[in-house]
Amino acid sequence: MTEFSLDFPRAYGALSATAIFRALPEDFQVDEDLGYSPSGSGEHVFLHVYKRGENTAWVAGKIAELAGVNVTDVGYCGRKDRHAVTAQWFSVYLPKAPEPDWTLLNSESIQLLSVSRHQHKLRRGEHQQNSFVIRLRNVQTESRELLQQKIESIFAHGVPNYFGEQRFGIGGNNLNEADAILAGGKRYRDKQKRGLMLSAARSYLFNQVLAARVLSNNWTSLLDGDVSSQPSGPLWGRGRPLVSGVLLELEQGALLPWAVWCDGLEHAGLSQERRSLQLFPRNAAYKWINDDLIVQFSLDAGEFATAILREVAELQQNQADEATFDQA
Repeated sequence: MTEFSLDFPRAYGALSATAIFRALPEDFQVDEDLGYSPSGSGEHVFLHVYKRGENTAWVAGKIAELAGVNVTDVGYCGRKDRHAVTAQWFSVYLPKAPEPDWTLLNSESIQLLSVSRHQHKLRRGEHQQNSFVIRLRNVQTESRELLQQKIESIFAHGVPNYFGEQRFGIGGNNLNEADAILAGGKRYRDKQKRGLMLSAARSYLFNQVLAARVLSNNWTSLLDGDVSSQPSGPLWGRGRPLVSGVLLELEQGALLPWAVWCDGLEHAGLSQERRSLQLFPRNAAYKWINDDLIVQFSLDAGEFATAILREVAELQQNQADEATFDQA
């Protein structure tokens, strides 16, 4: 089994603080914002659900069971972290069937917030943003003032837009599966699972390019050949490269060790895309409660809160908790 390093270079230097992460689900609060309100009519029931310590797929299964439909008829915008308190939206395809008593979903870990209807199923990444309130407990640092300066710089200038470790599975296992597909020719009957593994591979290649840019200290700079309005990196796929010149040469160099993966992704039918190298938190703020640091911010769909936290402190958590990350 190949070892895949997930320790990507940091933009703000070595960490000088430690903190306890996710001691309780309430330490990681996520509020999903669709960016629109359900219309009130349509073939899909929209459920706004509060959950504590439960993963998204499990809740989707409970909804499908209550509605008497296949779990594929239940939609959601993204898998939210399990070891957390989250509010997110689900959709259920019920064009003619009578609706069940949705309050039967309520339990110690699930609470129904609202019910409405809309014209279409929720798709992955459809939501506008996620808002986070995160508590880092027992922060230890030699200089709280320097740590605060770092946090303020992060809020002002952003961080490298790495895909979070949860994208790569427990212990990076998704990458081993991706390698089996792309380099070993392994076949998957489950198309959804195969797609998840290929997505992990694309994300890892993007992180490799971003890591090279961070080490070169040019991850915030537009380089010759970029077609975007801000620095970007590749989500690999078929078709001619979307960049040229200096940037193309840099990216080809960073991905040279991964030529087999690049070729496999091209033959898998994925098309070339670009992703911003910079992540800018919005509505960002922080405060102290004794030795606990409370940070809050909003991120677009597909961005990872851990990309910010990894620049702030070395996060200490139980091994059992590390397995509860869901894909964002």
